[in-house]
Amino acid sequence: ISIVEERVIGPSMGQENINKGITSVVVGFCLILVFMTAYYSVFGVIANIALFLNLILLLAVMSLIGATLTLPGIAGIVLTMGMSVDSNVLIFERIKEEQRKGKSLDIAIKLGFGKAIDAIKDANIATLLVAFILFNPLNWSFFPQFGLIRGFALTLSIGVITSLFTGVII
Repeated sequence: ISIVEERVIGPSMGQENINKGITSVVVGFCLILVFMTAYYSVFGVIANIALFLNLILLLAVMSLIGATLTLPGIAGIVLTMGMSVDSNVLIFERIKEEQRKGKSLDIAIKLGFGKAIDAIKDANIATLLVAFILFNPLNWSFFPQFGLIRGFALTLSIGVITSLFTGVII
């Protein structure tokens, strides 16, 4: 074996990528805020508050457990924001559906939540199962490559739980 090329990547390269990742989270968050407010008006503002609280809770839990923010962790945060918005869209579309049927806002909200909650649970449980496999807690020898992305799996797991809380409760 002969070495054709060898490179050394210093810590500044990693920091540059982390900065780009954080920028992508901020830009994505801002785009979501604009879209949700424009499309759902008052409900969109409520969804934005829930999304902001979700991000705060996610970072707080990660801080409490001493997790290090890596590029896979940032990807988990971005996916968490998407899943949180997905929950809100499911709920709001069901509410709109009920309002189009002539139901009052009170009844539409109750029925909308009732109809959306099963789909939200299914999506989040499936995501938690995948995150469990990616975390590779049993060190399964037939999935050794999944051990490399534990930061993504951990962030995604925490994010799904906080997303369920903020999306359904808030």
